[in-house]
Formats: sequence, structure tokens, C-alpha cells
Amino acid sequence: MKDLLIHFMSKFNKFTQEEINAVVENTQLENFKKGVTILQEGQICTKCFFVLEGCLRQYQIINGEEKTTAFFFEGEAAVLYSSYLEKKPSKYYLSTIENSILTTGTRIAEKELHKKYPKLENLLNTLMPYDYNKSQEHIELLTNYSPEERYLTVLKTRPELFNRIPLHLIASYIGVTPESLSRIRKRILSKEKSE
Repeated sequence: MKDLLIHFMSKFNKFTQEEINAVVENTQLENFKKGVTILQEGQICTKCFFVLEGCLRQYQIINGEEKTTAFFFEGEAAVLYSSYLEKKPSKYYLSTIENSILTTGTRIAEKELHKKYPKLENLLNTLMPYDYNKSQEHIELLTNYSPEERYLTVLKTRPELFNRIPLHLIASYIGVTPESLSRIRKRILSKEKSE
């Protein structure tokens, strides 16, 4: 099961096999049922997560409405950096969309590893640009495209979402209501039929 984590770390070409094994040995496996909130807004994130199986959703509640900001699938790390690194209250919720198996690590265990393997301190610095780019792409999607273009972009670039994520959460992710998403899908379907 932890092979996914080994594969994920190996692709950075920065860490020795010994360092990768040390990380794997110092993380815990945790099982979460579908629909569990792992972290709530206002809590301090004391763990970093890596998805071995399942799917996580990151979101905020603004004016009583859930706004999905990210999804994390197998082979992806889910770390709420400002909360985890700076011990600040989280601005986000993190919950499971499917039954999920995650590896979890703590800041204390991480610091112990850094003493023994100083190069591992670069792991978070390696992950942060990837997450930053993902966030930037989502912001650009919401600000630079019409609702229909957002839907088509996500359909093209992240088709796996449509196999695993309920449509109302995809609507939240692209910044439209479920009703608007339904209308967009019907419009596109009727265009395709008329061509």
C-alpha cells in the first residue's frame, strides 16, 4: 500500500532510497470513511496527508455556502501549509469524498527525520510549488473563463473528476450552482447533437 508513497517521492529525483524508506517508515496509515471531516476551519492542522486510496476535498464556507477549492486523489499530498507549518488556524475544511486510506505524518516526526536526514527538509519545499501551481490554475479558471468554458476546461484537463466526484461538488469547484451546471451540460449536449 505504501508503494504509492515510495513512487511519489521517487519521481522528484532528489532523495535516496534510504531517505524515502525513512519517510515511509515514519508515517502512519489511517482509514477514513466517506464523508468524514478530517480538519475544520479554525482548527490547527497538526498532520500532513498523502492519499493512498480515495479522495479528499478542500473547501471553505463563505456566507453559508461551500466553496470547493481543491480535490486530492491517489498519489497526491494534501497539506494545509500555513496551518501546518505556522500553527495558524486553518481557513479550510478537509473531508473525504470516498472511503480513504491516507498516510499521515506530524511536524514532530518530520523534525526528527530532518535531524537524521537533513535533505528531507526539502520535501515540503518540493511539494509547495506543485500545490501553488494547482491553486493558481484554479484561480485563473474562476477569473478568466465563462462558466461554460470552466466546465469544458475541467472536463478536458481533469476528466477523472466526473467519474468520482458528485456533480454538485464539481459545480462548487467551478463556481456555479448545481442548476447552472445542469443547464451548461444540456446546452453542450444539444450543441453536440446539432453538429
